[in-house]
Amino acid sequence: MAEIGHTAIGAWSGGRVMHFGEPLPDERLEALLCPGADINTIVTADVYAEGEADRIVGRSITGLQRDQFNLVATIGHDFYNGIRRGSSGYPRFTDPDLRGPDGYRDYLYMALEKSLERLGQDHVDLLFLHNPDRIGYTSDVVWKAMTDIRDEGLADMIGVAPGPANGFTLDLIGCLENYGDDIDWTMIILNPFEPWPMGMALAAHEKYNVKVLARVLDYGGVFHGDLPDEDKLVEGDHRKYRPAGWVAEGKRRLAEMQPIADRHGLTPLQLSAQWTLAQPAVACVVPTFIQEAGPMHKTVEDQRRELATTPRETLLTPEDIAEITRLGNNHGCMALKGGTPGHEGPQMPDSWPMAADLDAVAERWGIDPAADLVHLH
Repeated sequence: MAEIGHTAIGAWSGGRVMHFGEPLPDERLEALLCPGADINTIVTADVYAEGEADRIVGRSITGLQRDQFNLVATIGHDFYNGIRRGSSGYPRFTDPDLRGPDGYRDYLYMALEKSLERLGQDHVDLLFLHNPDRIGYTSDVVWKAMTDIRDEGLADMIGVAPGPANGFTLDLIGCLENYGDDIDWTMIILNPFEPWPMGMALAAHEKYNVKVLARVLDYGGVFHGDLPDEDKLVEGDHRKYRPAGWVAEGKRRLAEMQPIADRHGLTPLQLSAQWTLAQPAVACVVPTFIQEAGPMHKTVEDQRRELATTPRETLLTPEDIAEITRLGNNHGCMALKGGTPGHEGPQMPDSWPMAADLDAVAERWGIDPAADLVHLH
């Protein structure tokens, strides 16, 4: 197994399985996703395009020696038996309408086996539980199955990947408290424009010696430095669903940070990577490579080269990091998912009311849910 480096490639890049920018043709996308000496880690998810992301990654790694790359897989959405629920996607495999605890283990083994078939591999280096619901964070049955998968050699390491929206802070910390001795990695949203809320979970990662793979490094393309205005985004682009004004606000904040990047000879994407890698427990970062519409925009190949040449050592000073954090402060900017005081109504697959165990987690880690986990502005 090659060591997971400080940068990684996400199979959601290239506009094919997740709609960001223009979709790339097969040959160009496979070349973009192919791990190499510059970036040796690739992250895929079985639910993306109902297995197509796995197949694309499988083609991209064909012919490579297994010790030349790291393969990160994510499973958890049941697109085999579940029915897609609009923008909410496929149900989690722990949905009571699909199965009870006695079926969790079989599902996880089946999902990984099918993912491995599509990838053309016999194991993955890291397996994430993808976007778990309340049950996934707290089920002994789920985490016993995940550790058995690792112990049997189907995955060298295991972890949890909250999402897809931001939140799940107390749920993730509680999961680390319960299963941190077995969890090797998490994959969370973290970048200079989104230090909140997952920044509050980093101390728990340090305590339990769990590494962080930080995603959304590019913040919807802002840190690529050539993001079009909102009305210029191509039809069907997922970024059109963000709150109005996010592009202009992102560009304004980036302009404020640009002098820091210039002092260190960093591009905006490299600045984002440097700040993120300087955070406690963060060991790897992964952006989305986005080919914006039109000939004047940066190519995804150039975006990959920028990421690959990001220094591993931290060039930013403590004062730089503090200033970037101040400029990027997003506390209270959105309604969060997972267990929060802002949840209304019955429990949902990605949102649920506060409960006694989550209140206890908050108290142990000095988090005030009423102030720290709500939409303020």
